[in-house]
Amino acid sequence: MIVIFESIIIGALMGFSAGMGASRMFNAPKVQALGAFRTLGEMNACEDDAASHFSFGLGFFFNAWASAVAAGAFTQDVTHRVLPNWAAASLLARNKNIKETVQNPKKMAMAGAVLGIIVVTFLNVTTTAIPSSLKVAAVAVLVPAATLLINTVMPVVFWLAAIDAGKRTGFWSTLFGGLAQIVMGNAVPGVVLGILIGKGVDEMGWTRLMKIILTAVILLFLLSTFFRGMDLTLLQQLKAPAPDWLKALHDAVTGK
Repeated sequence: MIVIFESIIIGALMGFSAGMGASRMFNAPKVQALGAFRTLGEMNACEDDAASHFSFGLGFFFNAWASAVAAGAFTQDVTHRVLPNWAAASLLARNKNIKETVQNPKKMAMAGAVLGIIVVTFLNVTTTAIPSSLKVAAVAVLVPAATLLINTVMPVVFWLAAIDAGKRTGFWSTLFGGLAQIVMGNAVPGVVLGILIGKGVDEMGWTRLMKIILTAVILLFLLSTFFRGMDLTLLQQLKAPAPDWLKALHDAVTGK
């Protein structure tokens, strides 16, 4: 009962802030927002479809559940992905007007608070109730399932949604999704960025803002490649000697 009581309080506060923060991001810069860029991008990628928001949050819920059972701690997916997307799904299922649902901080906060109570209580109760001997078996089932869902199913779902959104969006999502899979090991961030660029160009054209965003995305991939040492790995695989200045630069950045 103590776990349930504390979970209700924590879940309500967590869901309230997560729902309101995600919603207020749609109203920036007129108001300050508590959230993350990836949350905004991922919610935009769901294109205000209740089923998409629910399925996206569901994928990360299994990952969060596995982490809670295994380590007894929540992952950031609960606040960044599960609660905001499920709050959006619950509101959109009854009203398709995004101005009155997803972009309404008050309604998103209340929906997030209710879902926060349910999600946090479920995670804490199941984690507490499962004996230590069964946690190993539970993790052995949940972790592979969550990994398959996040690394295989979700990228395909987002990629298909991007292709359905038009040729330009499909092209950029395929390009950046493939690069993200190679560099980051997961295509979802690249597909989301591709959707952002493709839809932005469709609506505004190649404005200065879109050129800046495209440049920033390219720079992001270049920096990700560099900091992961993929340039040195590529030279090694090609059996080409790495220049001394490049090794020195990596050593300086990594602090070796």
